[in-house]
Amino acid sequence: MQTKKLSLHHVIRPGIISADKKSSALLMLHGYGSNEMDLFSFVDELPENLFIISARAPHRLPFGGFSWYDIHFDADDNKFFDDLQAMESLRLISSFIDELFEAYDLDVENFNLLGFSQGSIMSYALGFTFPEKLKNIVALSGYINEDIMPFNQKNEQYKDLDFFISHGIYDPVLPVEWARRSPQYLSERKIEHIYKEYPMGHEVNRENFEDFRQWLSERI
Repeated sequence: MQTKKLSLHHVIRPGIISADKKSSALLMLHGYGSNEMDLFSFVDELPENLFIISARAPHRLPFGGFSWYDIHFDADDNKFFDDLQAMESLRLISSFIDELFEAYDLDVENFNLLGFSQGSIMSYALGFTFPEKLKNIVALSGYINEDIMPFNQKNEQYKDLDFFISHGIYDPVLPVEWARRSPQYLSERKIEHIYKEYPMGHEVNRENFEDFRQWLSERI
């Protein structure tokens, strides 16, 4: 199958399914400074019935790679995140998901997300902003940024969501303490989730990969 020209540059791996079925899909969102080929390296070991899409973020960085939103530093090397840009990217990804449904004839009842780092932060926010479009969300090495979340959250909106959350206890980029807030946030909203930590840095080790692959396989 040919990759279609849509609003976000992307690569695909079609799923192997019977002719009378629509494909369950997994959209991958990479981290800051990376590109669509990073997480796409997982595809050979993910369930073969999944239609996999890996998208490139819209903002090109001056040192190479791409981002879903900019990160700025002050004179003391403090970080500042462009939340308005992040919310623009959320709307862009939502529209892109609609395009994917039509372009590749995907199953709208079984659309899943996998994000790493900044892509994980975006995946959380997408789940809370557009829960009707999503089912299972794998959030790797990220955290919940409440500044880009909708204000009027209602628990019943999220009854169909399920999260796999993981983080490295030695992560030097996004401290594990940030990730540890996520289970309570989800529990307060009665959202299904599993949270795991691994002896690693800002990465996905083999044990982490096997765990989320198994979790995802059981839900599609």
